[in-house]
This record gives sequence, structure tokens and C-alpha cells, in this order.
Amino acid sequence: MVTKPRSYERKEKRPPKPLDPRRLNDLALHYVARFSTSAAKMEDYLRRKLRERGWEGEDGPDLSALTEKFVAAGYIDDEAYARAKSGALLRRGFGNRRIGQALSAAGIAEDIRADVRAGEAAERHAALALASKRRFGPFGSAELDRPARDKQIAAMLRAGHSFDTARSLVNAADVPAAEDWAAASDEADQC
Repeated sequence: MVTKPRSYERKEKRPPKPLDPRRLNDLALHYVARFSTSAAKMEDYLRRKLRERGWEGEDGPDLSALTEKFVAAGYIDDEAYARAKSGALLRRGFGNRRIGQALSAAGIAEDIRADVRAGEAAERHAALALASKRRFGPFGSAELDRPARDKQIAAMLRAGHSFDTARSLVNAADVPAAEDWAAASDEADQC
């Protein structure tokens, strides 16, 4: 009989220790050090950890107070998070509707979502970036038939762009025409 060396034997996993105030604070601090987050996402994370590990003691922790402590210390800033997330999604080609959904899911308040909402010029440039990346409309190599054009418009709608924006971009005659369409909003914003 061949026996495996001791190093290959599996050790039984010990259940993690229940959280106490110090461990919960350390867990929250580690989370904000690694990730940019909103207050609501932080509370959700801590709730999940409490479900997984349990709480040591009778009274449960005050997660709102802990989150407010981190907000007051400047570790969590919902507006900065919203601006960064909005900018990142715009650069990836998403429209205002999809950005608003992502920020809402992160627990960002409506007034902050309204403040970071992209203007028409930024939204047109985001649509242009998406079309270029996905080879929609004039960025594609083949002539589009109606079903292919409809699929491209539907993909732009799912990305959060308006129907008029999607249709204008997919139906653009060529790349310079699409770029002119996006630049036309820049001139309107400057007036």
C-alpha cells in the first residue's frame, strides 16, 4: 500500500471566527482600501460578511454608523464614486440610461446621479466609441442588410443609448460622417 506524504493530506477547514466590532472594522477598512465603493455597496458587503461568519455577541452591529464613520473620514465618497463610474462607463461606450442603472444599483442617490449625467456631446462620443469598438454601422466592413442593422441598433439600445442616437450612428454613410455627427454636438455645447 502506497501512502501519500503528509503534505498532500487535506486539512479540515475551520469555520471562520464570528465577527466582533474590531474584526468588522478591519474588514470594512480592508474593503475600502482595495475598492472604490459607495456607502450602500459597503453596507451590502458587510451584511454579506455577517451572514457568512455570524456575529459574536447579542446585539447586532450598527452597520449604518460604521459606514457613516467611513464617509466622515473620507474613505467613502458617493459623488466621487459616481463620477468615476460614470466616466468609466462612458469611455466604454455606454449611454446615460445604462449608466443611471449601474449607479442606481450601487445605491447612489438620484440627485448625485443627475449631477453626473453626461451631456449630449459626451453621450454622442460614447455612442461613437461603442460603434467603433463593436464595428457597428460605418465601422463595419460589410454592407448592412435590414436584420443586421436592427441587431446593431438593438445592441446600442441595450447599451443605454436612445433610439435616435443608435439609428443616426448605425445609418451614417461613412466614418467621417459618423465623426461629424458626434462633433456637431460639441459645437452646439460651445454656443
